[in-house]
Amino acid sequence: MTSLDEPGAAAGPRPGRPRRRRAGAGGLRGVPLPLLLPGLLALAFLLLPLLALLLRAPWRALPRQLGSTEVWQALQLSLISATAATAVSLVLGVPLAWLLARTEFPGRGLVRALVTLPLVLPPVVGGVALLLALGRNGVVGQWLDAWFGITLPFTTTGVVIAEAFVAMPFLVISVEGTLRAADPRYEEAATTLGASRFTAFRRVTLPLIAPGIAAGAVLAWARALGEFGATITFAGNFPGRTQTMPLSVYLALQNDPEAAIALSLVLLTVSIAVLAALRDRWMTTP
Repeated sequence: MTSLDEPGAAAGPRPGRPRRRRAGAGGLRGVPLPLLLPGLLALAFLLLPLLALLLRAPWRALPRQLGSTEVWQALQLSLISATAATAVSLVLGVPLAWLLARTEFPGRGLVRALVTLPLVLPPVVGGVALLLALGRNGVVGQWLDAWFGITLPFTTTGVVIAEAFVAMPFLVISVEGTLRAADPRYEEAATTLGASRFTAFRRVTLPLIAPGIAAGAVLAWARALGEFGATITFAGNFPGRTQTMPLSVYLALQNDPEAAIALSLVLLTVSIAVLAALRDRWMTTP
């Protein structure tokens, strides 16, 4: 039995030491006014445009607007191209994330910065860069055209490439972060038991990082679905071939504002669905 005279045996908090309160206890009481007012203003700034979209939506005409052939073509193309871009991001991005997280090589920090560059690069600039690289007279595109007769700009394949270019960094960052949090000793134990590095990756690492891959894939898909600048620059805006939902919203805003609002509501619904899918990962209170 432990004596009360021994250190740490006394029950209750020590005199003179205030108890720690959980963050957020007490609601808004005690919040400094210089922090409360800007915070509420920021909340209103972010929510007001979305509320205006809902208030001005032509709810009665919504079925007619969404039932047009042009809308369904744009929606179908958007879903197909975003899914294809996500598949490309998975096939290429997961190995890249593993290389950044598990290997050491000169210039790894620079490579990581270049991988994340499309996140901050203006999408139109990304489209121009894709044209200079993969266009008919581009650095690589001229050889694709001369040797194989492949032309990528202003095609549906060009849409997928443009969307993958801007969406892949989201997946790479998510998977790399998950890999860094995963214990590498499981892979080392598998290799000591005779498994190859690839087998260890496929049988041990992939199941461990599956939630991170899923979250990154959802983010990449949502980013690809909403891509506008690189798509219109590299792939153009041809109905039924390269006109995705964001491009259709831009075109409808000039001629039919109600149709633009209806299309915007579809994209808003998709965004809310993405947030709901990622709620357990990012929106839970610790």
